[in-house]
Amino acid sequence: MENMISVPMKARVDVPLEGEVSRLLPDQVGNVAGAHNSELQQRLLESGGRRDTLGPLKKVYVFWLPGMSCDGCTVSTIGATEPSIEELLTGALPGVPVMVLHHYQFQMESGDHFTLLLEQADAGALDAPYILVYEGSISDEHLTVGAEPWAAKGSLPTWAPADQRQRRSTPEWVRRLAPGAAVTIAIGTCATWGGIPASLGNPTGAMSVMDFLGKDYRSSLGLPVVNVPGCPAIGDDFTEAVTMLLKYMNGQGPVPEFDELGRPAWQFGDTVHLHCPRGAWYEEGNFAREFGGKECLAEIGCWGPVVNCHITERGFINGKGGCMVAGGACIGCMSPGFPDKFTPFYKRPPQTTPATTLSRVHGALTKPLRRTTQLERNREPRWRSTTPSGWAPEYDNVTIAHRTFEYFYTRIQYFRSELPGRHEKDEEKYSSGYVVPPEAAYGKEYAAAAGSQSRRGSQARHPSTAGAVASSRRIRDAPSGRSGVVTDVLSEPAR
Repeated sequence: MENMISVPMKARVDVPLEGEVSRLLPDQVGNVAGAHNSELQQRLLESGGRRDTLGPLKKVYVFWLPGMSCDGCTVSTIGATEPSIEELLTGALPGVPVMVLHHYQFQMESGDHFTLLLEQADAGALDAPYILVYEGSISDEHLTVGAEPWAAKGSLPTWAPADQRQRRSTPEWVRRLAPGAAVTIAIGTCATWGGIPASLGNPTGAMSVMDFLGKDYRSSLGLPVVNVPGCPAIGDDFTEAVTMLLKYMNGQGPVPEFDELGRPAWQFGDTVHLHCPRGAWYEEGNFAREFGGKECLAEIGCWGPVVNCHITERGFINGKGGCMVAGGACIGCMSPGFPDKFTPFYKRPPQTTPATTLSRVHGALTKPLRRTTQLERNREPRWRSTTPSGWAPEYDNVTIAHRTFEYFYTRIQYFRSELPGRHEKDEEKYSSGYVVPPEAAYGKEYAAAAGSQSRRGSQARHPSTAGAVASSRRIRDAPSGRSGVVTDVLSEPAR
């Protein structure tokens, strides 16, 4: 179930504010809403009481630029729920400023109206700080033909005649906007590590944002590039990281912890394998032979043991799904070496054979011990010789080897500890000499642990059985036609 979005009922986005300029600009064809998105969100901020939120910042611009990508990270971010993109856009989270998102999928305006806000950010004319987000790898624009970029966003100068305009590439926007950005975020494996567009033999010279800006890059807040990898990135990973950064910018939290590659440390600290629901099969040496099996997928091409990712723990959308959860093998899409260092896909990785061999040896030793222990722990203490279950009569077939194993197992389990039940201790006795009814009727070991229970008659060991037999006799001896007597007997508890 998606989160409820908190938008005050008094908020009015249909009432223009003083100082709005979009309706005064030429060519209103690109201004279909009669206001730019940034103006609509300012109306929400002013009329909805969001100016009363905690911290000095009331809003932060977020510029989302596309490079060599498939838009998969955009789709996954739209589906995020923890938190959702709607909560960030409306300022529904306490202490988090309203996120004014400039994204080609969300904007109401188009054409030069769309490019205007980018121009203002380039000129330093915004009324709030901004975050730069890049999706897709960055192509080498020196390799283009006829000055036509591989990936572009807008034409400059705005509202100039066509023969005087030139398309501006998204790498050029990054070069201009990154120094002034409070934070620069690369979303998805293409932006963080180069990804598929940067694979060996590619025609565009594609690279990651870190490769483009260099290791010495620092944002206006002194942060290197923040990387949220994935193909596509998990939507919740991105919105969660942005929320933490917005809290930090607003003075409501510390700098989030990032690892040595700029990834959120709390998201990418463990490998897929450590949280995989199939990991226990690996530990016991059970491996799937083909896709569709419930066992571990390590021997049919899964790279989970060496890939930093928590999709098996977090899920992909709304806490559900994920590659291994859905039956797919990990192909390493969140790692810097993807895709080249993980090919050919679905072939057993070289490190798998020695690891799975050792796992099989370990499993051959531990599985019999566990199954024997499990069998005994699935028995009540009073079930020494028989089990009153009609579902599996063979359940009572306990071997001598099992009893011998359990004897020594129990001795180790309770070494320097007391067996459960009553003992001959003064503090466990009633001062009046009172004896509990079961003990008075059947002896001190009426429900003792199997290892110390004395051998008695079946009715003494199972008093409930004795009561059931007596009840059945009374039912059998009841005169026919007296249904009330039978009902009374059936409802009477066994003694």
